[in-house]
Amino acid sequence: MEIGVVRFDEPSKDTSRKIIHIDMDAFFASVEERDHPELKGQPIIIAKHPNLTKGKGVVATANYVARTYGVHSAMSAQKAYELCPKGVFISGNYERYREISAKIREIFLNYTDIIEPLSLDEAYLDVTENKKEMKSATFIAQSIQKDVWDSVRLTCSAGVSYNKFIAKLASDFKKPAGVTVVTPDEALTFLRNLPIEKFYGVGKKTVERMHDSGIFNGEDLYQKNEMDLIRSFGKMGYSLYRKVRGIDDSPVRISRERKSVGRENTYNKNLVTENEIIAELRFLSNKVQHSLRKEQKHGKTIVLKVRYSDFETVTKRHTLPHYIKDAEEIFFHAQNIWDEIGQLKKGIRLLGITVTTLDPLTFENIVLPLWEN
Repeated sequence: MEIGVVRFDEPSKDTSRKIIHIDMDAFFASVEERDHPELKGQPIIIAKHPNLTKGKGVVATANYVARTYGVHSAMSAQKAYELCPKGVFISGNYERYREISAKIREIFLNYTDIIEPLSLDEAYLDVTENKKEMKSATFIAQSIQKDVWDSVRLTCSAGVSYNKFIAKLASDFKKPAGVTVVTPDEALTFLRNLPIEKFYGVGKKTVERMHDSGIFNGEDLYQKNEMDLIRSFGKMGYSLYRKVRGIDDSPVRISRERKSVGRENTYNKNLVTENEIIAELRFLSNKVQHSLRKEQKHGKTIVLKVRYSDFETVTKRHTLPHYIKDAEEIFFHAQNIWDEIGQLKKGIRLLGITVTTLDPLTFENIVLPLWEN
C-alpha cells in the first residue's frame, strides 16, 4: 500500500443500452428541394433574403450545395448572401416542416415507444428492447433510414452507440445519409480523436477557454485531471471528464409534448380598476415566461382568459406570425386582447394567460429573425 497517495477509481459506464440518434439531413432545405424539383442542384438557404430585411435575419439551415460556399446554420443571412449571391433564399414553411416531422415520428414509433425528440429534425431512440425484436441496433437504424425515404423521400443520418452523447456525435460523422456505429470497445478511440469543438455542448466561448487550457481534442481532454477540469469549467468540467471516457448514463426521456404553457390566478377580492388589471397581466406574463424558459419552448398564440364576478368566462386568442417567449411581448399582446374584450364594471374574479402553438427553442435564435422587418 502506498502511503500519502490518493487514488481515484475510474468511473464505470453502462454499456448495456442500444441508443440511436436520428438526424434529418438539412431538413428544411431538403423539404423545399423535394417539393420544388426545379431547385435541385441549386444552393438553397432557409432565410429571408437580406435585401428584404435590411440585412437582418439568420440562416435556419442550408442544403449541401450551399454549404460548399461556406453557408451554414446560425450564420447571418447577409453573410450567406455575400458568400453565395446566387443562392435561393426561402423564408421557410414551418407548418409543412412540422407536418413532415410528425410523419417521421410515426415511423420511429413502429420500432420503439422510447423516443426523445430534440427538435423537428432529430431524436434519440432507445431500441434496447424494440417492437421488431431486432437484436442489431445498426440494422434498426438502416431500416429506419429506408422507411423515412420510402415515406417522405428525405434522407437522414444515424449514430448508433450505447449512450446518447456518443450516438449524437456519431450521427454527424458521415452526413448525409450515413450510419456511424461506435461500440463500447471503439468509444475511447472515437472520442479521443475528436476536435474539442465537436463535443456536443461545448460552445464557441468554451472552446476558446479550452484552447487556452491546452485542450484541442479529446486526447487533451482525457489527460486532464478531474479536479482541474471542475475548477476551470465547473459542472461542464465534471461532465466532460466522464463523457470523454464514454460515460453518459442519462436515459432517453419519453417526451409527451406540451401543447400550451399558461398561468392563471383567482382573486379573493375582485379586480375593479385598470391599474389592478395591468399589474396582474404583467405578473402573469412574467410567470408564463418563466415556464416557457423551463420547458425550453416558445409559441405563436396568446390566449387571454377572463372570468367575471358573475362567473361568466370569456377567452380570446391571437395568433402571431412569429414566435414569442419574452414577458414584455407576452404582456403587450395580452393587454391588447384585454383592451378588446375586457369589462371592468362587473369586476374580475380570474385572469389567465396561455401561450400555445409551441415549438422547441432548439432553433430560437435562427427562427425568430426570419420574420424581422
